[in-house]
Amino acid sequence: MNILKILNEKKIPIAVCFSALFLGVVIFIHFIRTPVNDKNTLTITVQIPKGSSFSKIADILSNAGLINHKFAFSLYARMKDAPRHIRAGEYELTSAMPPTVILDKLIRGEIKGYRIPIPEGFDMRQVAYTLSQQKLIDEKKFLRLCADKAFVSSLGVKSNTVEGFLFPETYILTKSMDEKEIISLMVEQLWKKITPEMKKRAEELGFTLEQIMTIASMIEKEAKVKQEKPLVAAVFYNRLKISMRLQSDPTAVYGISGFEGPITREHLRKITPFNTYRIDGLPPGPIANPGIDSIMAALYPASVPYLYFVSKNDGSHQFSRHLSHHNAAVAKFRVKSDEN
Repeated sequence: MNILKILNEKKIPIAVCFSALFLGVVIFIHFIRTPVNDKNTLTITVQIPKGSSFSKIADILSNAGLINHKFAFSLYARMKDAPRHIRAGEYELTSAMPPTVILDKLIRGEIKGYRIPIPEGFDMRQVAYTLSQQKLIDEKKFLRLCADKAFVSSLGVKSNTVEGFLFPETYILTKSMDEKEIISLMVEQLWKKITPEMKKRAEELGFTLEQIMTIASMIEKEAKVKQEKPLVAAVFYNRLKISMRLQSDPTAVYGISGFEGPITREHLRKITPFNTYRIDGLPPGPIANPGIDSIMAALYPASVPYLYFVSKNDGSHQFSRHLSHHNAAVAKFRVKSDEN
């Protein structure tokens, strides 16, 4: 039995049926092409959770005032095979967008990105705090993962934590990314910077890559002037060669929660695994996440005999070979500091 026979038996004119069908199509097209409010360009942020059914997605959009007709929207989406391709995440939409445009954005995955600068010298706690302030991560979970040995090892890091391996740069992150994805991304960015030549250079120096990153992290915390980084590196290497303690102030306060300075003598005397005033050789790992300039300085230290340096209170340092010269420099710049 075909459709024409049914219509004939029901005494329904074919013209009426096609008219009704045509009207239905027109109404459908109107629904999917007409925005809720074409004059309202106010941004509406919606979150599409992972694993959401398309019915749930339609509810979210409807409740946010972004679509008027869930049935028409759902039908259109299925016509485009959209439900299988929509990406979870946070979207910025407006009620001035037609449903067709909204669906296209969901299919393309135009998820809201957060521009997050991670400065050189931040440690992993500061990285975690920065990300948590943007509500991108759970701070405690992030830090647990940073010290999860199995996870750290899976990233190719031969250390107890990812400290030193969260490469500092500006990232575009989304709320659909979890803590593991963000940590992996940051470590991956570091590996992209480490060349085979750099690994070979570390071997030539007699250090593992992890030890180089430890030295680089100390350089990062000590030197803000790029030209001085190889000089600071030289001081550390010269001291290591003669088994002289590194006595790097930043290592004395590493891991102190909420530390903002200044570093006191009490800090320098405190026994911790990282305090190079109290331990011989290098700390057990990096104390911060260094930038590429500090990493290169650790690989290519200056050829100078310096064993000491002291801050000039302007971001630069005075370098000395002999303790007497260093003590004179300390006295000189301490007086200047007191005068200021």
